[in-house]
Amino acid sequence: MPRRDFLKMENSLTLLEYNSKIKQLVHDPDVQGCWVTAETSDLRVSRGHCYLELIQKNEDGATVARLGAVIWASTFARLNSYFLEKTGSNLKTAMSVMVKVNATFHEQYGLKAVITDINPSYTLGDMERIRREIMARLTKDGIIDMNKQLSWPLAPQRIAIISARGAAGYGDFVNQLHNNDYGLTFYTCLFEAVMQGVNTVPSVIAALDRIAAVEELFDCVVIIRGGGSTSDLNSFDSYELGSNIAQFPLPVITGIGHDRDVTIPDMVSKLHVKTPTAAAQFFVQCGIAQLDRLNELAAMVVTSARDAVAHSREQLAYYGNYIPITAQKLVETSRLRLAGFAQSIPLVLKSRLASERNGLQHKQQAIRQAIASGFEREKMRIASLTDKVQLLSPQNILNRGYSLTTVDGHVVTSATAVKSGDRLETLLKDGKVISVVE
Repeated sequence: MPRRDFLKMENSLTLLEYNSKIKQLVHDPDVQGCWVTAETSDLRVSRGHCYLELIQKNEDGATVARLGAVIWASTFARLNSYFLEKTGSNLKTAMSVMVKVNATFHEQYGLKAVITDINPSYTLGDMERIRREIMARLTKDGIIDMNKQLSWPLAPQRIAIISARGAAGYGDFVNQLHNNDYGLTFYTCLFEAVMQGVNTVPSVIAALDRIAAVEELFDCVVIIRGGGSTSDLNSFDSYELGSNIAQFPLPVITGIGHDRDVTIPDMVSKLHVKTPTAAAQFFVQCGIAQLDRLNELAAMVVTSARDAVAHSREQLAYYGNYIPITAQKLVETSRLRLAGFAQSIPLVLKSRLASERNGLQHKQQAIRQAIASGFEREKMRIASLTDKVQLLSPQNILNRGYSLTTVDGHVVTSATAVKSGDRLETLLKDGKVISVVE
């Protein structure tokens, strides 16, 4: 460790004295009235004065130089009007500008550039140009509105958050969400990512990939970051990040920076809000709207139930009065019908008996006729059979000249039926002849 020279330390300067020496150096003509090219950042107007930062970035997009600047009100009104006339746009953040500056140094407030003139021909800055080129490419690819076309759940409660754990914006969002005045319950899960610098894009894309792997567990994604200078938000202006968000399967809400800051993720997400707190308020309002709707439905159910009960009571009262009268009418009607039946039964029975008697008489007559007709048919058939029997009797056959030979009582129909010595008996019409077979 080198030895301290305490004698020389006795000649040390106070900070005010040191700053006074710097102030004398700043008065060098080489840093006064110089034309400087830079990008504007964090531009804001207050009481007519324009406060901004002048920045310079390298080829990788990282900020390599930064200087606070001011355009006093007496100069700003003239310069801004002149710039608007020449470029068609007010002086704003993310413009490449060529400005004439005078360096000033205040012992208390430090170094600042006072802008005294501007060259409008230097037009819009690289940041705006890059954003326009990215948006044009996303539009050409047909994906710029894909996430915007997704539908929100009626009451999104399962929220995936992309942010830095220690970020103030993340803390504000979670506190606003979980400590809401309505007791609404939300389920949040943080997917940590780098939210500033050159690692922002790959880190946020990696977080989106992790959420996509379990997308069924969430209703939406929130990308939040607290405030900061506009130049710190440049890292979000990436085609790759815009493409991932535009095509993400869940609706994405962005709350990055302040209301004056608009990044590529803001332009392609489903919803862009000013701050992380505004994002939390959006979810709370969605929950309140659905809670109000549920309360309305509950009130409608109660009213409908009361009306139904009242109507049922009226019906019961009506039926209570109507049933005895109806029952009495039914009893009287039944008695009249029974009396009518009692009177009509003898008449119907008498008529039915007379009809049955006539039927029986007709059937008896039909039976007699059928028997007589049957007898006649049988007589004629017997007579016919008698004639046939008589005509075919053996005697009639013999009378016609035929003979009948028998042996031992059997009719001989073949010569082989007799043998020598058999005694044959032959019947003729007028007698019989006995013969012996030789």
